Amino acid sequence: MVTLKGKHIYLRALEPEDLDFVYEIENDMSLWELSDTQTPYSRFLIKQYLENAQQDIFEAKQLRLAICKTNKETIGLIDVFEFDIKNKRAGIGILIQDEVKRNKGYGKEALELLTIYCFETLHLHQVYANIAEDNLASLNLFEGNGFKKIGLKKDWSFDGNQYSNEYVLQRIND
Repeated sequence: MVTLKGKHIYLRALEPEDLDFVYEIENDMSLWELSDTQTPYSRFLIKQYLENAQQDIFEAKQLRLAICKTNKETIGLIDVFEFDIKNKRAGIGILIQDEVKRNKGYGKEALELLTIYCFETLHLHQVYANIAEDNLASLNLFEGNGFKKIGLKKDWSFDGNQYSNEYVLQRIND
């Protein structure tokens, strides 16, 4: 995997040393709503995942990369999921872990780098994202990167108390 470098961040493949970082994110219950997670992950399962994370995107149908600042600090994760080579499309998800590091342009730069990678290296025709209607920061991030709202899934997610809507955003490589 080629390292994808921007001005302030770079994207890299996951390493065994990322165990604690991924473990913390995957077990942060405040983030479960974003990923539809409902149960905690053990260190053992995450270790196994990291050992297999080097699997080719064409085989695994997904790719998770670490978002790192130029000082090598890992600040988030960005994913390609539901990679569909036949239809040349994939979903993208992103998370900057620490709220203090959000709204500083890191997510924007990571999304730009990954979108370019999807279009120029993977030769995808389109990428998309599923974002909760009330997640204004993510909606702004994706719309600022050329994604367009193409649909609203009503009552899509249930948090145990109420249903919420979710937008589908899409960017087509013209």
